[in-house]
Amino acid sequence: MIEPFSIARLPRIEFGAGVIAKLPELLAHYGERTLLVTGARAFQSSSHWQTLSAGLERAGVTWEHLQVTDEPSPSLVDTAVQRWHGAGIQSVAGIGGGSVLDAAKAIAGLLPSGDTVMNYLEGVGAGKDYQGPALPFVAAPTTAGTGSEATKNAVLSERGPQGFKRSFRHDLLVPQYALVDPDLLATCPPRQIAANAMDALTQLLESFVSSRANPITDALAESGLNAVREGLFAWYENGPDAAAGRSCLAYAALLSGISLAQAGLGSVHGLASPLGAYFPIPHGEVCGTLVAAASRINIDAMREREPDNPARDKYARAGNILTGRLHQNPRNAREALVLVLKEWTERLELPKLRSYGVEEADFPRIVAHSRGGSMKTNPILLSDEEVTEILRQRW
Repeated sequence: MIEPFSIARLPRIEFGAGVIAKLPELLAHYGERTLLVTGARAFQSSSHWQTLSAGLERAGVTWEHLQVTDEPSPSLVDTAVQRWHGAGIQSVAGIGGGSVLDAAKAIAGLLPSGDTVMNYLEGVGAGKDYQGPALPFVAAPTTAGTGSEATKNAVLSERGPQGFKRSFRHDLLVPQYALVDPDLLATCPPRQIAANAMDALTQLLESFVSSRANPITDALAESGLNAVREGLFAWYENGPDAAAGRSCLAYAALLSGISLAQAGLGSVHGLASPLGAYFPIPHGEVCGTLVAAASRINIDAMREREPDNPARDKYARAGNILTGRLHQNPRNAREALVLVLKEWTERLELPKLRSYGVEEADFPRIVAHSRGGSMKTNPILLSDEEVTEILRQRW
């Protein structure tokens, strides 16, 4: 018996080497004036920038340009909206990592109205219902991590003692197109590859074992986990199969975005929210450094309190996938999963929390603010002590 489920709106997806060449004509379809949102340097210093510029000129599209240099804040979004509201912008294109795509997504949603994002930011905003309209938005990721090209979430951060990391979220914010071109990943440095790949892996694993998982997200998550296993180190170590590795990780990140948007996440992302708000720690590194410990705590908690929880079998399946071995005993498969996650964390040189200024005295505040949406779909309700132990194991 298949339980009822629903699948939310997705973008039109174009995947493959060279699909970024379709961007000028797509934007021309929406009008003659667009806003390009990119990162600080990498894309503009590549040959892709010159090719895109020439293509936009041929298509008769003029553009404004915004660079996003860090995780986007509400003030960055509001400043951009104030600058270009009423300036005749007819579409928005985000070309970059998750921060770029989230910023562009929020700006596209607010340019028509000129409204502040603080009216809509979950948990810290005014609680106003977003009604749109949004400008057409095209997302082209240049990293393989967040899967933002496939979601309705624009994650914004305010860092500091009173900081937060929250979402502006609505179906109208889903990109019209996602152009997933593995060639755009070629300039990623090893540290960024490591962080983003482990973010994608964590999103796949957490959506796979989520309490809201369904048969479609299960299939996508399994396919994505296989792609991570096949491609991560081929790309990270820049060997002869690096191009194939980039393709695998671009695919895995896309599937992770689709899966999380439909099924939700878990304890790692619950903790990533306050950690990213209070400390200057990149999101992917939070995920990568915590995923082994969080998996261990979840598995142990289910063994003790919920031995019939279906996520136990899924953790075993994930262990078989990521190790590339069929363990006949599910317990051995779960143990193998935790071990391979620990091994990859060390091999990718992901830092511990203390390297970003996290102190043991910060643990209670982090745990208290980890109970947001992501934690609600963790496969088992963890106690404060168990959540603290996740932090301690990677402190």
